[in-house]
Amino acid sequence: MAVALDAPDGATALRWAEAVAPHAAVLKIGLELFYREGPAVVAALRAAGLLAEPAEGAAGGVGGAPELFLDLKLHDIPATVAGGMRSVATLQPRFVTVHAAGGPAMIRAAVAAAPAVEVAVVTVLTSLDAAALAAVGLAGPPEDAVRRLAVLAVEAGARTLVCSPQEVRMVRSELGDNVTLITPGVRPEGSEVADQARIATPREALKAGADLVVVGRPITRATDLGMAAKTVADSISAGQRPAGR
Repeated sequence: MAVALDAPDGATALRWAEAVAPHAAVLKIGLELFYREGPAVVAALRAAGLLAEPAEGAAGGVGGAPELFLDLKLHDIPATVAGGMRSVATLQPRFVTVHAAGGPAMIRAAVAAAPAVEVAVVTVLTSLDAAALAAVGLAGPPEDAVRRLAVLAVEAGARTLVCSPQEVRMVRSELGDNVTLITPGVRPEGSEVADQARIATPREALKAGADLVVVGRPITRATDLGMAAKTVADSISAGQRPAGR
């Protein structure tokens, strides 16, 4: 499980991270927090022992602490995205997101610029439904758009994709086991949908073929963040897919 630290400031993020880190494999920092605090929040989390120290020469962490996921959704011309990737790679994240809609040249540039980082390519945002996609010129249901963008991303060199839990099974069937699938839009039973349009429970996402599920507000808005994180993590462990999917 990745816990989304969509906190308004660094102090809140540290408090949340301390509560959820024992139950999370990954801590995700998104735009709100990174724009406010920048690299300093990553340094503070590492100094507090709340992020794994990266393995030498690789993005993957070592030790029992969670790994770092920078959810920055880079989307620009290839040269600019490559420069952005080189900059954030110094923070030694496991994952950094880019938008598939930036096109194959942009994805190739991102992958080449930071070979030790897993470039996680976002297919279609989980807040978008068919009507919203049609409004921006993407014809067809979300599943079709996700399929096209997922194939495009893999052909451009990406090996990690972000899609809603409703498309995981289709993407896994299309692209096989050689891709890592990250699923936001995950809501435990009884949670508010909020601004998400295409959702599932953590166990449903895992059963469909997800490798990493992202949970944010159902944990970070709970009265007891640690207990909420443990409850979700326990539900994931109970429904974990067998080896070989």
